[in-house]
Amino acid sequence: MMMAAIWMMGALISFSLMAVGARELSGHVDTFLVLFFRSLIGLIIVFLLIVKSGQFRLFRTQRMGLHTLRNVFHFGGQYGWFVGIGLLPLAEVFAIEFTVPLWTLLIACLFLGEKLNVRKVSAITFGFAGVWMIVQPGTEIVNLAAIIVLGAAIGYSIAHATTKSLSSTEHPLTILFLMCLIQLPIGLGMSLSEWQLPSGWQWVWITVVGITALTAHFCITKAMQHAEASVVVTMDFLRLPVIAAVGIVLYSESFETSLILGALLMLSGNLLNLYSPNKSMVKA
Repeated sequence: MMMAAIWMMGALISFSLMAVGARELSGHVDTFLVLFFRSLIGLIIVFLLIVKSGQFRLFRTQRMGLHTLRNVFHFGGQYGWFVGIGLLPLAEVFAIEFTVPLWTLLIACLFLGEKLNVRKVSAITFGFAGVWMIVQPGTEIVNLAAIIVLGAAIGYSIAHATTKSLSSTEHPLTILFLMCLIQLPIGLGMSLSEWQLPSGWQWVWITVVGITALTAHFCITKAMQHAEASVVVTMDFLRLPVIAAVGIVLYSESFETSLILGALLMLSGNLLNLYSPNKSMVKA
């Protein structure tokens, strides 16, 4: 349990640094350009890791079509997340992101043949109730930004659903390598119309974003190896107060009560989804 907590602390720091990096770059560097360099940095790091391991077979795959599908939606999710970081309070972006497991559940039931039951329906209901409380549908422009982040969460959830299939045959490093390789030309192509190389301090934040994007997910994966999924999900919830504190200190952001209540509803839905009557909590 202690090791899981240590790895999750690494994940919390990584996610927070990535969010701050995205906020600092927002309005200064085109989002597509940021995603291009994020993929480039990730590609170099993963390439070196595979070469160091000597397992050159990890560069190959028989499922390029599914990898491509996964990364098109993952790229869209990233774009929406980065746009949201520039428009919304950091805590609100993170709170809406907690819907990813619930969207993944819904997609798995609708398209991957997983059966719905009372527990899963209840989990989805809790999740959508939390979203409603956070987004608070109305006429303010900020709600449009929230919808963009919600769309990003759906993109991430589709990517997660395909990852579930890929992970049965592919090594994690293969998935990461092809993620960066496929998304690199997408980011390049989309950024050409606004191409302008970053300068000075912008390179520092781009490097931070590129590195923390990998370390955040690596830390969560390691945490899953040391604790049950329910424990990791609960620890991951600490991202909300941590990023809220970052937003208050660095950007003088407000922290609404409805945000924490909505996030708690989504956390309840996620935990309910993980609950197994036969095995207390399902391991990841």
